[in-house]
Amino acid sequence: MSDLYPWQLADWRRLQELRERLPHGVLIKGGKGIGKLDMAKRFAQSLLCQSVRDDGSACDGCPSCHWFSQGSHPDFRLIEPDAISQEGEESESGKKPSKEISVEQIRALADFVGMSAHQGGKRIVIIHPAEAMNGNAANALLKSLEEPPAGLIFLLISHKPQQLLPTILSRCLSFTVAAPDHQAAVAWLKTQDVKEAELALATSGYAPLLAVNAESQAGSEARDKLLRALSQSGGIDAFGLAESLQKTELVLIVQWLQQWSYDLISMRLAGKVRYFPAQRESLKKQAAALPPLALAALQKNLLEAKRESRHTLNPKLFLENLFISYQQSMRN
Repeated sequence: MSDLYPWQLADWRRLQELRERLPHGVLIKGGKGIGKLDMAKRFAQSLLCQSVRDDGSACDGCPSCHWFSQGSHPDFRLIEPDAISQEGEESESGKKPSKEISVEQIRALADFVGMSAHQGGKRIVIIHPAEAMNGNAANALLKSLEEPPAGLIFLLISHKPQQLLPTILSRCLSFTVAAPDHQAAVAWLKTQDVKEAELALATSGYAPLLAVNAESQAGSEARDKLLRALSQSGGIDAFGLAESLQKTELVLIVQWLQQWSYDLISMRLAGKVRYFPAQRESLKKQAAALPPLALAALQKNLLEAKRESRHTLNPKLFLENLFISYQQSMRN
């Protein structure tokens, strides 16, 4: 396993305090793109390791660590949506892999749950992200959480714990992963050869793994086009912008607008910019002319738009309505 990210050291020490009295379910929660899954895998490996180091990390040399690194450990399972495990590739049928964790995936754990540990110790199941479970899958998981056999540990990784069933939340110990330290994250991004590390970190929502991820950077051209339009003092061309951005993932566009509106509010109330420091002057000028209530209403509208963005059938029409609504909010 790779080393911990530099901003995870304190959280790793907190995890070690759980080792002696580890509950059957642990909910590891925090922002997306900060390394929760990698830390959970490292923790799982250490729980299965036959020669744990003084800092609680796995030795990387025993047979158990070898199996784990090869993805073949008999006492470990990782449950993810097909869209993650298959890296978004289309299946032979031409269908895109599902973004949900299905009830079949959870039920397939039955044999694993029922068998004894290969090494006579613990068995670990990681579910990532836990909120990707559909309703039937979540209910199926409850059965194992309610009456878990000895030595079985579930590590649930969640970016959005509020979407989980209350009954699941009540059966798991909540472990919040801290947001990355700014300086440590910037320094790490520079070691990954990320250009303009400060800007990349800000525009990713202070999620280092998103900032360094090639797929997230692939949308930078569309983001820059949106920012140029938002920065113009005369307003945006809603129809032209919708035409040029309709092939971009809609939820990303809404997210960028949310970040822009956050910066408007922050500039209006505190004189600070979080996400788009390069557009500070444009944000300052626009924020000065907007009442806080109009900005709050804009944020509310964007929350609704983000939910709708995942289910729309007409991207261009959705974006036209989104940008027109933004224009109207800015004129209030």
